[in-house]
Amino acid sequence: MKYKKSERVWVDSEIIEAIKLFPVEKEIEHCGNKFVVQPFEFHAECPTCRIKIRLRSSSAFYEIEDVFDAVFIWMACPEKFELAKQRRQKLIESEKE
Repeated sequence: MKYKKSERVWVDSEIIEAIKLFPVEKEIEHCGNKFVVQPFEFHAECPTCRIKIRLRSSSAFYEIEDVFDAVFIWMACPEKFELAKQRRQKLIESEKE
């Protein structure tokens, strides 16, 4: 497979901080009740009225979840997943220092 050299893309520090602080669950309020869903879901069903609620936009603007989705797609390739695993281990080790 031939790879195209990737161009440098500057990322705003707010995006990096948002990723670091991204929650493992989202609290949703509907019908006066709150319930919890997984953070990457596009839809949720209200447990009270059973209506399907849209959680992510379908606009031309990207959301932080779209960044995660792009990384998940990238990691779907076994060799890329292995690279991510190695990098993750290095990050864990550097945190211990």
